[in-house]
Amino acid sequence: MARDTITYKAHIRAILALGLPLIGGHLAQFAIGLTDAVMLGWYGVEALAAITLAGTYFFVLFLMGSGFAWAVMPMVAAFAAEDDETSLRRVTRMGLWLSVLFAAASMPLLWFSEPILLALGQDPGVAADAAAYLRVAGWGIFPALLVMVIKSYLAAMERTQIVLWTLVVAALVNGVANWALIFGNWGAPELGLTGAAIASIVTQGVSLLGVVVYAIVVLPQHNLFRRLWRPDWEMFSRVFRLGLPIGLTNLSEVSLFAASAMMMGWLGTVPLAAHGVAVQLASAAFMLHLGLSNAATVRAGTAFGLGDRVQMARGGHAVIGLSLAAALVTIAAFLIFPEPLIAVFLEDGDPAAPQIIATGIGLLAVAALFQLVDGAQVIALGLLRGVQDTRQPMIIAALSYWAVGMPASYILGFPLGLGGIGIWLGLVAGLACAGVLLMLRFWRKSIRSVGAPPAA
Repeated sequence: MARDTITYKAHIRAILALGLPLIGGHLAQFAIGLTDAVMLGWYGVEALAAITLAGTYFFVLFLMGSGFAWAVMPMVAAFAAEDDETSLRRVTRMGLWLSVLFAAASMPLLWFSEPILLALGQDPGVAADAAAYLRVAGWGIFPALLVMVIKSYLAAMERTQIVLWTLVVAALVNGVANWALIFGNWGAPELGLTGAAIASIVTQGVSLLGVVVYAIVVLPQHNLFRRLWRPDWEMFSRVFRLGLPIGLTNLSEVSLFAASAMMMGWLGTVPLAAHGVAVQLASAAFMLHLGLSNAATVRAGTAFGLGDRVQMARGGHAVIGLSLAAALVTIAAFLIFPEPLIAVFLEDGDPAAPQIIATGIGLLAVAALFQLVDGAQVIALGLLRGVQDTRQPMIIAALSYWAVGMPASYILGFPLGLGGIGIWLGLVAGLACAGVLLMLRFWRKSIRSVGAPPAA
């Protein structure tokens, strides 16, 4: 049933009602890593370089595993639009199954990360510190992925406020635990990187407890966790087929940034630390677009379930406009206030601080360039996932990031001698290519599939 009376203003209100809590939730989740980076930056430049490397390595695996959680979102939204509570429950359960299996498969890579990091050309001292962090923090991938599944289920049910407040509490817990365990405050042992790792696991556990309790108490009719151990191979296969391409798309993008971190590591500890700060700031800005992208997935998934092509297009226009406005704000912040933003991550009197700030200012100027294209590609991906179109977007993303972005980063950074600035300009090239091609796919093909069977 089409709902032609919904205006653009109504679409914007609906997207913001969904998207603002999701943005807040993403920022709270991001604050966990940000708090680690800031506090370990106060602890020392070596610790900041190690957490930059370890965090990048962890999130390569985490975001790949998140593909199954993100597959849950459009599927639950479509089933909710059809009032099919049985299928809604089945999808969420199998998303939990797949996430646990992926987390278990990831643990050897997290536990034995040091030889992998050394093989990638990282400094032996930084690689050893990063591996020590990952051997502890790596266990957090289990609760982190389960939280992602339940967050996707709740977002698809338009229960986004609880996602926000659960993650805000978790971020506060992380800050308190970091303050105690990194520096040895309040009688706790001074554990440095290991303390940050323990704090992250505690934080993920708090997040998981919050969303599970909410789902049980507020939405008991769905019985998400009753007989959770029983397999549902038909729905397992459907979630796997939709989620694997999403995970590989996430892997393509995050590994592009991970590879850029590795290349920055070739330039030295100070460039790597500056890269870590700039990536944290760019990632904070990205959370705005990611929250809007999640809202776009839910809205598009609902329209897809109803076969409503007109509202699909109107919702697409509205979310793109909101993403553009967010990009303009962050561009201004990066260009006008780079030094104060970078200084937040550094300890007063650190002898390396002037070099990190000088390098970071240049990197933030380039980060301002890719705000528009980074927003465009993640919004396009959100819309495409809403219509359950994931396979071709995966190919487009992989080619854009790795056939365009990565070679450009290496060539500009090293043979052409532009160093860190060149590496980041290559990121711009890859993101721009993805943004253009994914938007074209949504508007030229995928939107026409509304009302048709879901893409494999």
